[in-house]
Amino acid sequence: MEAVKEKRWQGVSGSTLKMLAIVTMLIDHIAATVLARMLQAEADYELYTVYYAMRQIGRIAFPIYCFMLVEGLKYTHNRWRYAARLGIFALLSEIPFDLAFSSEVLGLGYQNVFFTLTIGLVTLIVIEEIGKRQCGPDNKGLPPAARFALTVLASAVGMGLAALLQTDYGWRGVACILILYFFRGRRGLALVMGYVAFVLFLGEIAALPAFLALALYRGKKGFSGKYFFYGFYPLHLLLLYLTCVLMGVAGYSAI
Repeated sequence: MEAVKEKRWQGVSGSTLKMLAIVTMLIDHIAATVLARMLQAEADYELYTVYYAMRQIGRIAFPIYCFMLVEGLKYTHNRWRYAARLGIFALLSEIPFDLAFSSEVLGLGYQNVFFTLTIGLVTLIVIEEIGKRQCGPDNKGLPPAARFALTVLASAVGMGLAALLQTDYGWRGVACILILYFFRGRRGLALVMGYVAFVLFLGEIAALPAFLALALYRGKKGFSGKYFFYGFYPLHLLLLYLTCVLMGVAGYSAI
């Protein structure tokens, strides 16, 4: 008889990580929209304690989205189509985002996180194009100094655009994406430097569980559900706003 081969656990898939990000993001947004409005209507210490705990749980989501964005760039067949898809969902999510957080149909003072991810992705695509750029009669690549200068310029433009548009997490969010990208060749170092970036740039010490979960990533996609992950964002924000309306607290701004 052949010996039965023992199956060894090989870590978690990308889809599992995305589900973790969705669940923790939902917990965070329930607090940031519904509970925040309730606290404005009536101060309550116990409710604030719940609110604060839920917001800390929510710190797990964004690092996972940033990491999977860098992974997606590596595996996607069409990078510009990937960026366009993110951009479209950024536009589709803006009204639900503004309703959920400020009770405005369209507010220009603060843009949703899909804009941050889109800007981050486009910045990475430009940086990779710089690395592949050929020049001169011998068709050699750009000199290292020129490539470095253009990479710094592209990074600065990406972060500046996020700051100008006042996207969620702003230039700091794009900076965290860049850190994960620049250290992508060494997974452990990328996660350590990524966590350091989140602490230094965003003050998110509570993001540590996200990086511990990312350390278990096995490099596999998992189940397909691309549009579910995209569509969940605007849909859950709209439902949270409707919840606020039904509770009679939609008149308050969560921001």
